[in-house]
Amino acid sequence: MEAEQVVEKILSDALCEAEKIKKASDEKEAAEQAELTEQLDEYEKQTEVLAQKSGEERKMRLLAAARMEIAKDFLGEKRKILDEVFEQAKTQFTNLPDEEYRKVMAQLMKKAAQSGDEEVIIDKKEKRINDELINQVNQRLGNKGNLKLSEEKGNLGAGFILRRGKIKNNASLGVLLEQARKELEIELAKELFGN
Repeated sequence: MEAEQVVEKILSDALCEAEKIKKASDEKEAAEQAELTEQLDEYEKQTEVLAQKSGEERKMRLLAAARMEIAKDFLGEKRKILDEVFEQAKTQFTNLPDEEYRKVMAQLMKKAAQSGDEEVIIDKKEKRINDELINQVNQRLGNKGNLKLSEEKGNLGAGFILRRGKIKNNASLGVLLEQARKELEIELAKELFGN
C-alpha cells in the first residue's frame, strides 16, 4: 500500500470513528435531555401540588380567621345588648312600686338568711326596707327568725347585705345583676367557642 492510501485509510477510519463518537454523544445527550425533561416535569407537578396545598391551607386559615372575627363581632354586639338590658333592669328594679320592691326584698332575705340572726345592712338612702319588713321576714323564717336592721348603712343602691360576725351575704342589686350577667356571659362564650 502506498503512503497515500494509508493516509486515506487512516483518515477514513478516523472519520468513521468520529462519526461513531458523535452518534454516541448525540444519543447520550438526547437520553440526558429526556431524563432532565422528565425530572423537570416531575418537579413542576410537585411544585403545583405544593402550591395548591399551600393555597388551600392559606384559604382555610383565612376562613378560620374570618369566622373568628365574625364571632367576636357577634359577641361584642351581644355584650352591648346585655349592657343595655342590665341597665334597664337596674332602672326598672329601682323604680318598682314600693309594695313590689318590699315583696322581692322579703323573698331574697328569706332565701339569703343562713342562721336567721343576721344584721340587715341597707343603703344610706333606702326607705323601703324597714323594721316592719324585717319583722315580716322573721315571721316567715319561724323559730330561726331573728333578723335585725343594722345601724350601719352602706352605698348599695338597692338590696341589702346580711351580716353575721365577719360573714357577709351580699344581696345588693349590683351583685345580683353581676351574678346574672356572668351566667349569661358563660352562655355566650359557649355559643362562641362551643362546649
